[in-house]
Amino acid sequence: MKGSVYTLGYAAVLGAVCAFLLTAAASFTAPYREANAEAEEALNILLALKVPLPAEISSKQVVKMRDENVQGKKRGDITTYVYSGAEANGKVLAVAIRFSGPGLWGPIKGFLALEPDMRTIRGITFYEQEETPGLGGEIAALWFREQFAGKSIVDADGKSGIIISSRGEPAPNKVDAITGATMTCDKVQAMLNEVIKSIVKEKQ
Repeated sequence: MKGSVYTLGYAAVLGAVCAFLLTAAASFTAPYREANAEAEEALNILLALKVPLPAEISSKQVVKMRDENVQGKKRGDITTYVYSGAEANGKVLAVAIRFSGPGLWGPIKGFLALEPDMRTIRGITFYEQEETPGLGGEIAALWFREQFAGKSIVDADGKSGIIISSRGEPAPNKVDAITGATMTCDKVQAMLNEVIKSIVKEKQ
């Protein structure tokens, strides 16, 4: 009996100590996690907007470059990230919009950047995704993202939307899907078209 009480007491104390240590560690590392998350988001905004970046750059420098080159502005119901560097003399060089939605295995988040005409895609990035490596995870690969550059968010008839598919004829608003990742591509297409709908609505 005494052995059981000792075992239970020991387990309770050990559990309390472990819980305390985990809580303390989480509190201690929270600022670093938040700083890393901000830097990752800032980097993806800059990459989508194609802001020139040095080959070697720290997290603090990434955030500084975003603050110096990009300004957050409300455009109706959506927040845009306007790229207007010092060398542009106030001229808008590109505009990025955040998008997000459910993927196959978890949330997908990224930024879609448009040229000043607000209909030609400048770039796209994915800063959060849990899709299958080698299949749906290829949405974050450079070869897939580069397909979007120069594409239109409207088709030849002026209908808004982007198409991600390997079927059918080429179109000004179409990019090739990832082989074996149809469901992920469909979900990315849906979330992009949702934000495109908002962009077109605000232009009217």
